[in-house]
Amino acid sequence: MTNWKITLAYDGTPYRGWQVQPGLPTVQGLLAAAIERTVGERVLPQGSGRTDTGVHALAQVASVALAAAIPAANLHRALNRCLPPSIRVLMVEAMVPEFHARHSAIGKTYEYRIFPLKGKGSSCRDYAERICPPILAPTVWPCPWPLDLAAMDRAAQGVVGTHDFTSFAACDPDLNTRETQSLADAEPRSNIRCITRSGWEWGDGLAIYRVSANGFLHHMVRNLVGTFVQVGAHRMDADSIPAILAAHNRSAAGPTAPASGLFLVSVDYPSVVDSSETLR
Repeated sequence: MTNWKITLAYDGTPYRGWQVQPGLPTVQGLLAAAIERTVGERVLPQGSGRTDTGVHALAQVASVALAAAIPAANLHRALNRCLPPSIRVLMVEAMVPEFHARHSAIGKTYEYRIFPLKGKGSSCRDYAERICPPILAPTVWPCPWPLDLAAMDRAAQGVVGTHDFTSFAACDPDLNTRETQSLADAEPRSNIRCITRSGWEWGDGLAIYRVSANGFLHHMVRNLVGTFVQVGAHRMDADSIPAILAAHNRSAAGPTAPASGLFLVSVDYPSVVDSSETLR
């Protein structure tokens, strides 16, 4: 058996998220079908995490063990031939047997992109209406309010560090399922996470949020963005973040931002695991 690390990018617009669902198009389901068509093995590749319906990925990671003796380059080409153009395999690597896309991950980075329909530039003093290009619309949030990005960035700094992010976590619909799994497969239930980077910037007419952490809760990034947008629209105070965190109550934070603007940018692994040297 060879343990493969598959890095892929996808436009999440046509899919019902990453996780396989009977009768529905999902990224995991299509990748599993492509693997079966390529090597004849029916397996379920394990992702670094589940992206929701409409969420995109620039570098999602999956792992899968296969018995087929196939070179990495051949597997790479074959998978892309079998997958739709909206899903592309970027890299295929043979890994040590212990590597697991989710269990071995030590951090992730997400990006959220907003196209403000009113205002432009860092001051947002120009409230002229802007038209979101149709080609861009599926991958951004066309936000209807002018945004004070400086206030949003100040609020974003308030979540850096180790905190209990219960106020920014949605109820996880798969929690009960995972609780019935073995301890090896179950995810920790603690809502404490460590954010190492959180900030907003302007880029090509977009308001872009980047956040890195050792892990994320269900809808956590979208709930953070929804709260920061309330700050940017001057509906919440930028200095309210500590009180929201301390509340440990989802109702204390802002609404959930749409899925369309969210991208999984990268997944981090320890160098001792993210290596296939022992295989050669």
